[in-house]
Amino acid sequence: MKSLKKTRRVQIIAVAAVALTLSTALIGYAMRDGINFFRSPSQVMAEPPAPNEIFRLGGMVEVGTLSRGQGESITFSVTDFCASVPVSYRGILPDLFGENEGTVATGRLVDGVFVATEILAKHDETYMPREVADAVGVQGSPNAAANRPECEYHGETYPTQGT
Repeated sequence: MKSLKKTRRVQIIAVAAVALTLSTALIGYAMRDGINFFRSPSQVMAEPPAPNEIFRLGGMVEVGTLSRGQGESITFSVTDFCASVPVSYRGILPDLFGENEGTVATGRLVDGVFVATEILAKHDETYMPREVADAVGVQGSPNAAANRPECEYHGETYPTQGT
């Protein structure tokens, strides 16, 4: 009898270990596309993405670049005060979207222009996503980023812990 109980216990532990390993692998596979950190314009310029890669671009809307075209067509540039990337968007912008405001756009880079499919804006006058604040300098100040040696992107990522 003890042999049968011991065998059954080993079988249950083995099945539980396989199930745990499989569920961990499935969660990791599912989150592969679900985790979307954004890239700053400096990162995009230093390491251009693949032509069909969809990613997020984050930074500040550059002053003087916001231009409304025919219908819902809008063009502007996103900057981290080190580099800027032109953005093209067709759709309705969030109410709080404007020049010198924080934004994160989802889309892909086509011939040097970021074609956005979704635009997110900051929530109120004091809010800025931590990743945007870290990428552009303290409080989004252009002077804070302009004097930073890390404006030249060398492959390291901007801090995103604690978000």
